[in-house]
Amino acid sequence: MATKGAKTTKKKTTDPKKQAKKTSKGSNLETKIEELNHSLEQEKEKFLRLFAEFENFKKRTSKERLELFKTANQEVISSLIPVLDDFNRANQQIEKGAESIDVDGFKLIYNKFFEVLKSSGLNSTTAKIGDAFDAEYHEAITQIPAPTEADKGKIIDIVETGYQLGDRIIRYPKVVVGQ
Repeated sequence: MATKGAKTTKKKTTDPKKQAKKTSKGSNLETKIEELNHSLEQEKEKFLRLFAEFENFKKRTSKERLELFKTANQEVISSLIPVLDDFNRANQQIEKGAESIDVDGFKLIYNKFFEVLKSSGLNSTTAKIGDAFDAEYHEAITQIPAPTEADKGKIIDIVETGYQLGDRIIRYPKVVVGQ
């Protein structure tokens, strides 16, 4: 039995060089696994950032697209505004006196035309006579002496109505300002 134990002891005792190789192979594998895990984490982080950037891009482009759709009709509507002005002038002349049948037909056409523009997002600005002049919202075409001291710096007359498409002013109201 003693010989059996001695043989077993010899088998358990291995060469230190072989044991060092096994240990170095194990540490190499652990190092490689750590490197791969680190690389995987970096790639995950890059992917998440790229995904977040893409989501931001989608939101930004959809917002820009909505803004573009809101103002896409601007050129067409801007070219129709002079026609609307002519309708306004004709309305003013008709109110001075004309036959009622002609007037009713004309007013019907005017109302229909204005409703079409309104459904496209066109609204007239809210400038009124007596409002304070604001260069950001009004276009002064002339200044006249104010009839009273209270009318200085205020709108005396509105020559042309201003229009806005959505929230954007596409034509400023042309006004006469008291000086």
